[in-house]
Amino acid sequence: MIRVENLSFTYAGTNEPAVKGLNFAIEPGEIFGFLGPSGAGKSTTQKILFRLLQGFQGSVQIFDRDLREWGYEYFEQVGVSFEMPNHYTKLTARENLRYFGALYQGAVAKPEELLEMVGLLDDADMLVSQYSKGMKNRLSVARSLVNNPKLLFMDEPTAGLDPLNARKIKDLIKAQKDVGKTVFLTTHDMTIADELCDRVGFIVDGQLNLIDSPRELKLRYGKADVRVEFGLNGRNEQRDFALAGLAENAEFLNLLRGGSVRTLHTQEATLENIFIQVTGRRLE
Repeated sequence: MIRVENLSFTYAGTNEPAVKGLNFAIEPGEIFGFLGPSGAGKSTTQKILFRLLQGFQGSVQIFDRDLREWGYEYFEQVGVSFEMPNHYTKLTARENLRYFGALYQGAVAKPEELLEMVGLLDDADMLVSQYSKGMKNRLSVARSLVNNPKLLFMDEPTAGLDPLNARKIKDLIKAQKDVGKTVFLTTHDMTIADELCDRVGFIVDGQLNLIDSPRELKLRYGKADVRVEFGLNGRNEQRDFALAGLAENAEFLNLLRGGSVRTLHTQEATLENIFIQVTGRRLE
Protein backbone atom coordinates (compact mmCIF):
# COMPACT_ATOMS: atom_id res chain seq x y z
CA MET A 1 0.00 0.00 0.00
CA ILE A 2 2.81 2.42 0.97
CA ARG A 3 6.53 2.12 0.31
CA VAL A 4 8.90 4.82 1.58
CA GLU A 5 12.60 4.87 0.79
CA ASN A 6 15.15 7.37 2.12
CA LEU A 7 12.48 10.00 2.84
CA SER A 8 13.78 13.35 4.10
CA PHE A 9 12.17 16.76 4.48
CA THR A 10 13.42 20.14 5.68
CA TYR A 11 11.07 23.04 6.39
CA ALA A 12 11.87 26.37 4.77
CA GLY A 13 14.00 28.61 6.95
CA THR A 14 15.51 25.71 8.92
CA ASN A 15 18.73 23.78 8.53
CA GLU A 16 17.83 20.61 10.43
CA PRO A 17 15.64 18.08 8.57
CA ALA A 18 12.34 17.26 10.23
CA VAL A 19 12.58 13.69 8.92
CA LYS A 20 15.83 12.01 7.96
CA GLY A 21 16.14 9.07 5.59
CA LEU A 22 13.01 7.15 6.60
CA ASN A 23 12.49 3.65 5.19
CA PHE A 24 9.34 1.61 5.79
CA ALA A 25 6.51 -0.21 4.03
CA ILE A 26 2.85 -0.69 4.96
CA GLU A 27 0.85 -3.64 3.71
CA PRO A 28 -2.79 -3.44 2.53
CA GLY A 29 -5.23 -3.97 5.38
CA GLU A 30 -2.65 -3.12 8.05
CA ILE A 31 -2.91 -0.68 10.94
CA PHE A 32 0.55 0.85 11.16
CA GLY A 33 1.42 3.02 14.14
CA PHE A 34 3.95 5.84 14.01
CA LEU A 35 4.95 6.41 17.63
CA GLY A 36 7.00 9.21 19.09
CA PRO A 37 7.01 12.35 21.25
CA SER A 38 5.88 15.75 20.03
CA GLY A 39 8.22 17.13 17.37
CA ALA A 40 9.57 13.69 16.43
CA GLY A 41 8.47 13.92 12.79
CA LYS A 42 5.22 11.93 12.96
CA SER A 43 2.90 14.60 11.59
CA THR A 44 5.46 15.78 9.03
CA THR A 45 5.65 12.27 7.60
CA GLN A 46 1.87 12.02 7.44
CA LYS A 47 1.56 15.39 5.74
CA ILE A 48 3.99 14.28 3.06
CA LEU A 49 2.06 11.06 2.49
CA PHE A 50 -1.29 12.80 2.04
CA ARG A 51 0.34 15.51 -0.09
CA LEU A 52 -0.01 18.50 2.20
CA LEU A 53 3.76 18.97 2.06
CA GLN A 54 5.73 18.98 -1.20
CA GLY A 55 9.44 19.19 -1.90
CA PHE A 56 10.56 16.06 -0.08
CA GLN A 57 13.61 14.00 -0.95
CA GLY A 58 13.52 10.26 -1.48
CA SER A 59 10.95 7.90 -2.93
CA VAL A 60 7.31 7.42 -1.90
CA GLN A 61 4.99 4.98 -3.65
CA ILE A 62 1.31 4.69 -2.72
CA PHE A 63 -1.14 2.40 -4.53
CA ASP A 64 1.88 1.21 -6.61
CA ARG A 65 2.39 4.69 -8.03
CA ASP A 66 4.96 7.39 -7.33
CA LEU A 67 3.38 9.98 -5.04
CA ARG A 68 4.66 12.84 -7.21
CA GLU A 69 2.71 11.46 -10.19
CA TRP A 70 -0.68 11.49 -8.49
CA GLY A 71 -3.18 14.23 -9.30
CA TYR A 72 -6.39 15.17 -7.52
CA GLU A 73 -7.72 11.67 -8.10
CA TYR A 74 -5.45 10.60 -5.25
CA PHE A 75 -7.78 12.24 -2.73
CA GLU A 76 -10.69 10.13 -3.94
CA GLN A 77 -8.96 7.13 -2.35
CA VAL A 78 -7.62 8.54 0.93
CA GLY A 79 -9.16 9.99 4.07
CA VAL A 80 -7.50 12.21 6.67
CA SER A 81 -8.33 12.87 10.30
CA PHE A 82 -6.22 15.80 11.49
CA GLU A 83 -5.04 16.20 15.08
CA MET A 84 -6.22 19.82 15.08
CA PRO A 85 -9.85 19.90 13.88
CA ASN A 86 -10.44 22.33 11.01
CA HIS A 87 -14.18 22.51 10.43
CA TYR A 88 -16.49 25.28 9.31
CA THR A 89 -17.67 26.34 12.74
CA LYS A 90 -20.60 28.44 11.49
CA LEU A 91 -22.10 25.32 9.93
CA THR A 92 -23.64 22.35 11.69
CA ALA A 93 -21.96 18.95 11.71
CA ARG A 94 -24.46 17.68 9.15
CA GLU A 95 -23.77 20.67 6.88
CA ASN A 96 -20.00 20.18 7.22
CA LEU A 97 -20.24 16.57 6.06
CA ARG A 98 -22.58 17.46 3.20
CA TYR A 99 -20.18 20.14 2.02
CA PHE A 100 -17.09 17.92 2.13
CA GLY A 101 -19.00 15.07 0.52
CA ALA A 102 -19.83 17.35 -2.42
CA LEU A 103 -16.10 17.72 -3.17
CA TYR A 104 -15.76 14.10 -4.29
CA GLN A 105 -16.65 12.70 -7.69
CA GLY A 106 -17.45 9.19 -6.46
CA ALA A 107 -20.13 7.90 -4.09
CA VAL A 108 -20.07 9.28 -0.56
CA ALA A 109 -21.61 8.20 2.73
CA LYS A 110 -24.67 9.87 4.17
CA PRO A 111 -23.85 12.40 6.93
CA GLU A 112 -26.31 10.72 9.29
CA GLU A 113 -24.56 7.36 8.95
CA LEU A 114 -21.16 8.89 9.69
CA LEU A 115 -22.40 10.90 12.64
CA GLU A 116 -24.01 7.83 14.15
CA MET A 117 -20.72 5.94 13.83
CA VAL A 118 -18.92 8.51 15.99
CA GLY A 119 -21.79 9.13 18.43
CA LEU A 120 -22.75 12.59 17.16
CA LEU A 121 -26.10 11.93 15.50
CA ASP A 122 -28.05 13.60 18.32
CA ASP A 123 -25.91 16.73 17.81
CA ALA A 124 -26.04 16.69 14.01
CA ASP A 125 -27.74 20.09 13.76
CA MET A 126 -25.71 21.88 16.43
CA LEU A 127 -23.29 24.54 15.18
CA VAL A 128 -19.74 23.18 15.28
CA SER A 129 -18.72 26.34 17.14
CA GLN A 130 -20.67 24.93 20.09
CA TYR A 131 -18.88 21.58 19.95
CA SER A 132 -16.31 20.60 22.57
CA LYS A 133 -12.77 19.68 21.52
CA GLY A 134 -13.60 15.99 21.77
CA MET A 135 -16.75 16.40 19.64
CA LYS A 136 -14.75 18.24 16.98
CA ASN A 137 -12.21 15.45 17.01
CA ARG A 138 -14.93 12.85 16.47
CA LEU A 139 -16.34 14.95 13.63
CA SER A 140 -12.86 14.90 12.04
CA VAL A 141 -12.91 11.11 12.17
CA ALA A 142 -16.37 11.07 10.57
CA ARG A 143 -15.21 13.41 7.82
CA SER A 144 -12.23 11.18 7.01
CA LEU A 145 -14.70 8.42 6.08
CA VAL A 146 -16.96 10.48 3.79
CA ASN A 147 -15.52 9.07 0.56
CA ASN A 148 -15.14 5.44 1.76
CA PRO A 149 -11.33 5.66 1.40
CA LYS A 150 -9.01 2.71 0.90
CA LEU A 151 -6.28 4.41 2.94
CA LEU A 152 -6.82 6.35 6.17
CA PHE A 153 -4.40 8.76 7.81
CA MET A 154 -5.30 9.37 11.46
CA ASP A 155 -3.36 11.80 13.63
CA GLU A 156 -4.05 11.33 17.39
CA PRO A 157 -7.66 10.21 16.71
CA THR A 158 -8.58 9.78 20.40
CA ALA A 159 -7.06 13.03 21.69
CA GLY A 160 -9.39 14.87 24.07
CA LEU A 161 -11.89 12.01 24.27
CA ASP A 162 -13.36 10.49 27.42
CA PRO A 163 -12.91 6.70 27.81
CA LEU A 164 -16.36 5.87 26.38
CA ASN A 165 -15.92 7.90 23.20
CA ALA A 166 -12.28 6.83 22.86
CA ARG A 167 -13.51 3.23 22.86
CA LYS A 168 -16.05 4.12 20.15
CA ILE A 169 -13.31 5.55 17.92
CA LYS A 170 -10.97 2.62 18.55
CA ASP A 171 -13.74 0.18 17.63
CA LEU A 172 -14.40 2.23 14.50
CA ILE A 173 -10.73 2.01 13.48
CA LYS A 174 -10.77 -1.76 14.00
CA ALA A 175 -13.91 -1.98 11.88
CA GLN A 176 -12.12 -0.20 9.02
CA LYS A 177 -9.36 -2.78 9.14
CA ASP A 178 -11.94 -5.58 9.18
CA VAL A 179 -13.30 -4.44 5.81
CA GLY A 180 -9.82 -4.23 4.28
CA LYS A 181 -8.88 -0.59 4.83
CA THR A 182 -5.29 0.43 5.56
CA VAL A 183 -4.71 2.81 8.48
CA PHE A 184 -1.63 4.96 9.11
CA LEU A 185 -1.94 6.05 12.74
CA THR A 186 0.27 8.58 14.49
CA THR A 187 0.14 8.82 18.25
CA HIS A 188 2.17 9.23 21.43
CA ASP A 189 -0.33 7.08 23.33
CA MET A 190 1.28 3.66 23.62
CA THR A 191 -1.87 2.04 25.02
CA ILE A 192 -3.80 2.86 21.84
CA ALA A 193 -0.93 1.68 19.66
CA ASP A 194 -0.65 -1.59 21.56
CA GLU A 195 -4.36 -2.25 21.23
CA LEU A 196 -4.84 -1.29 17.58
CA CYS A 197 -1.65 -1.64 15.59
CA ASP A 198 -0.37 -4.64 13.66
CA ARG A 199 3.07 -3.04 13.60
CA VAL A 200 4.59 0.10 15.07
CA GLY A 201 7.56 2.29 14.21
CA PHE A 202 9.46 4.30 16.84
CA ILE A 203 10.44 7.74 15.56
CA VAL A 204 12.60 10.25 17.43
CA ASP A 205 14.27 13.39 16.06
CA GLY A 206 13.10 12.53 12.54
CA GLN A 207 14.64 9.05 12.50
CA LEU A 208 13.06 5.60 12.72
CA ASN A 209 14.67 3.53 15.45
CA LEU A 210 12.66 0.32 15.27
CA ILE A 211 9.72 -1.31 13.45
CA ASP A 212 7.94 -4.47 14.61
CA SER A 213 4.66 -5.80 15.97
CA PRO A 214 3.77 -4.87 19.57
CA ARG A 215 3.70 -8.56 20.49
CA GLU A 216 7.17 -9.27 19.12
CA LEU A 217 8.58 -6.18 20.79
CA LYS A 218 7.16 -7.17 24.18
CA LEU A 219 8.50 -10.70 23.83
CA ARG A 220 11.92 -9.42 22.80
CA TYR A 221 12.31 -6.79 25.49
CA GLY A 222 10.21 -8.26 28.30
CA LYS A 223 11.47 -10.50 31.09
CA ALA A 224 10.55 -14.21 30.97
CA ASP A 225 9.34 -14.06 34.57
CA VAL A 226 6.08 -14.36 36.45
CA ARG A 227 5.46 -12.16 39.48
CA VAL A 228 3.44 -13.62 42.31
CA GLU A 229 1.77 -11.40 44.90
CA PHE A 230 0.77 -13.25 48.06
CA GLY A 231 -0.20 -12.69 51.66
CA LEU A 232 2.30 -13.39 54.42
CA ASN A 233 1.69 -12.59 58.10
CA GLY A 234 -0.93 -9.99 57.19
CA ARG A 235 1.32 -8.25 54.65
CA ASN A 236 1.43 -8.20 50.85
CA GLU A 237 4.58 -9.79 49.50
CA GLN A 238 5.74 -10.41 45.94
CA ARG A 239 8.29 -12.68 44.32
CA ASP A 240 9.49 -13.23 40.76
CA PHE A 241 10.00 -16.68 39.24
CA ALA A 242 11.58 -17.61 35.91
CA LEU A 243 9.07 -18.99 33.42
CA ALA A 244 11.57 -21.65 32.41
CA GLY A 245 10.99 -24.68 34.63
CA LEU A 246 8.12 -23.00 36.44
CA ALA A 247 6.05 -26.21 36.61
CA GLU A 248 8.84 -27.87 38.60
CA ASN A 249 9.68 -24.92 40.85
CA ALA A 250 8.95 -26.17 44.39
CA GLU A 251 8.73 -22.70 45.95
CA PHE A 252 6.25 -21.52 43.32
CA LEU A 253 4.13 -24.66 43.69
CA ASN A 254 4.09 -24.32 47.48
CA LEU A 255 2.79 -20.76 47.14
CA LEU A 256 -0.02 -21.95 44.89
CA ARG A 257 -0.95 -24.78 47.23
CA GLY A 258 -0.80 -22.54 50.28
CA GLY A 259 -3.83 -20.53 49.14
CA SER A 260 -2.21 -17.16 49.85
CA VAL A 261 -1.67 -16.09 46.21
CA ARG A 262 -3.53 -12.89 45.31
CA THR A 263 -2.27 -12.09 41.80
CA LEU A 264 -0.13 -13.65 39.07
CA HIS A 265 1.41 -11.55 36.28
CA THR A 266 3.95 -12.24 33.57
CA GLN A 267 6.56 -9.48 33.48
CA GLU A 268 5.72 -8.29 29.99
CA ALA A 269 7.34 -5.03 28.94
CA THR A 270 5.02 -2.18 27.99
CA LEU A 271 5.47 -0.38 24.68
CA GLU A 272 6.32 2.78 26.57
CA ASN A 273 9.09 1.04 28.51
CA ILE A 274 10.42 -0.46 25.28
CA PHE A 275 10.32 2.94 23.59
CA ILE A 276 12.39 4.47 26.40
CA GLN A 277 14.82 1.55 26.34
CA VAL A 278 15.33 1.72 22.56
CA THR A 279 15.33 5.48 22.01
CA GLY A 280 16.44 6.87 25.36
CA ARG A 281 13.51 9.30 25.20
CA ARG A 282 10.18 9.62 26.95
CA LEU A 283 6.85 10.20 25.23
CA GLU A 284 6.27 13.82 26.21
